[in-house]
Amino acid sequence: MTDTTAPLAQADKVVKLTAMRGMIASKMLESLSTSAQLTHLAECDTTGLAAMKARLLGEGLKASVEDLVVEAVVQALRLHPALNATLAGNEITQRSEMNIGVAVALPGDLLVAPAIFNAGNMSLADRVKARRDLVDRAKVNKVTVKEMTGGTFTVSNIGLTRVRFFTPILPVPQVAILGVGETSMRPWVVDGQIVPRPIMGLSLTFDHRAVNGAPAGDFLTELCKIIEGMA
Repeated sequence: MTDTTAPLAQADKVVKLTAMRGMIASKMLESLSTSAQLTHLAECDTTGLAAMKARLLGEGLKASVEDLVVEAVVQALRLHPALNATLAGNEITQRSEMNIGVAVALPGDLLVAPAIFNAGNMSLADRVKARRDLVDRAKVNKVTVKEMTGGTFTVSNIGLTRVRFFTPILPVPQVAILGVGETSMRPWVVDGQIVPRPIMGLSLTFDHRAVNGAPAGDFLTELCKIIEGMA
C-alpha cells in the first residue's frame, strides 16, 4: 500500500549567476584574496540619534538612521583621516575628499555601493538629498562608473535585520568599511544604573596593511561617542 503521507521528492534547483552577480562575486573574492582584512566590533547607545532624528523631522528634514550614521562617519573621519584612504600597490593615499559609499540592495540578491562625492563638505540636508538620489538611481541602474568606483569609505547598513554584527567585505582599494547592524533595547549602564537603551551594533572592517588595530579602534570609539552625543 502506498504511503500518501510521505513527502514528494523535490528536484534540486540550479540558479546560474547573472553577469552582474558574477562580477560582484569576482570582486568580493578579489578583495579577500588581495587584502588583509580584520573586523572590529562595538556597540553604541542610539538614544541621542533617535532624539536628533525626531528633532530634524520636526524642523522639516526627514533624515534616516543611515543618514545620521553617515553624518557621524564624516565627523569621525575628520579626526581620523587614515581611514578615509585607498591602498594601491605600496602606496596609501589619504584622500582629501570624503566620497562616502552607501551599500544598496537591489532585486535579484544584488548589491552595489555608489559614492556620495565630497560628502564632507555638504550640509546634512544636502547629504540626505544626495543619498536618496543615489539610492533611487541605483535601483534603476542609473549610477555612473565614477560613482561606483570613486568611494573612499563605505557604509553598509543591515539594521532592519536581526544581525547585530557582521564582517563587511572591503570594496578595495578602500581601506575601511563600516557595517551597521540591528538596534534593539538592551541593558546599558548610565550614571552607574542599569537601564534599557536602544543599542546599535557596529562592525568596522579595515585593511591591516594600511591601518593597524589601535587607530581603527580609536576611529570606532570616536564614532560611537559622536553617535551617543547626538541630540
